[in-house]
Amino acid sequence: MTQVKAYAAQKADQPLAPFQLERREPGLKDVEIEILYCGVCHSDIHVARNEWGGTMYPIVPGHEIVGKVTRIGAEVTNHKIGDTVGVGCFVDSCGHCNNCEEDLEQYCENGHSQTYNSLLQDKKTITYGGYSTHIVVTEKFVLKVSDKLPLEAVAPLLCAGITTYSPLRHWNVQKGDKIAVVGLGGLGHMAVKIAAAMGAEVTMLSRSAGKAKDAERLGAHHFELTTDPANLKKMANSFSHIIDTVSGQHNYMEYLSLLKTDGVMVLLGVPPMPETIHAGALIGGRKSLVGSLVGGIKETQEMLDFCAEHNIVSDVEVINIDQINEAYERTIAGDVHYRFVIDMASLSK
Repeated sequence: MTQVKAYAAQKADQPLAPFQLERREPGLKDVEIEILYCGVCHSDIHVARNEWGGTMYPIVPGHEIVGKVTRIGAEVTNHKIGDTVGVGCFVDSCGHCNNCEEDLEQYCENGHSQTYNSLLQDKKTITYGGYSTHIVVTEKFVLKVSDKLPLEAVAPLLCAGITTYSPLRHWNVQKGDKIAVVGLGGLGHMAVKIAAAMGAEVTMLSRSAGKAKDAERLGAHHFELTTDPANLKKMANSFSHIIDTVSGQHNYMEYLSLLKTDGVMVLLGVPPMPETIHAGALIGGRKSLVGSLVGGIKETQEMLDFCAEHNIVSDVEVINIDQINEAYERTIAGDVHYRFVIDMASLSK
């Protein structure tokens, strides 16, 4: 076992603070990674503060990881020492269920192993995430990262990027499709960039007029305020797809009316309270209201390659690890454009 530096939350009501954890020695198929950058996802905050329940303390968050390979097991073939690599939201799965065999490890029927606050496939070893200097991951779950892009801005692709890329691919967004993105945050700004790169005509739907210029800069072709009932009325039956990235409470029914016949509205955010959906809103236009998690490993690699080809990265603000608690508060307040990323060299110091 190797002792590494990290930052952890010891209790739901305590700030994150320096912590030491043990990483396993690389096994035959393991890759050891020196973490260079780790993105800060809003789910890190939810879990660190036990807002979803089930947090196993102490917790080391972080599942948007980019780094360099420092050691490999004897049977590793896809990576070598010095490679630039990434790790996303999960680090293992059963490998033999129907979903795993279809490259859908994120939906592993026996439970995938998340990068933190989860159990490895031995069902007893707790996982610790990317707010640390090093991590050891099974080869299959380590992704190749292009050195052509700024690595600090690549890190959020491992969650925000794949969370938005996966539904766009699965529901077959094509060049010329008219799609809408609800909410311009960490997920929303990636949805705009990726959908525009796919050739879609993208409309940003927002409650904040101040986000219009940013939406245009990110690649949106149109910007519409959803606080104006007249705007909602004029957009009725307009979109083939709506990507809803909002986790705050909001009315799904308003957006369902904007879908064309056979349109699809994809939920990526998880509001705190249930929403009521009238069946007629779906039946009348043969519309679909669906949800999506992240992508599997194969699709995540596809996303990274797509982003490298199209020069797509996240808009980030780089922080030192000792700024993490302030970053949490600013994330909650929406005071970040659009993702905090930790420079993990600050932890080594």
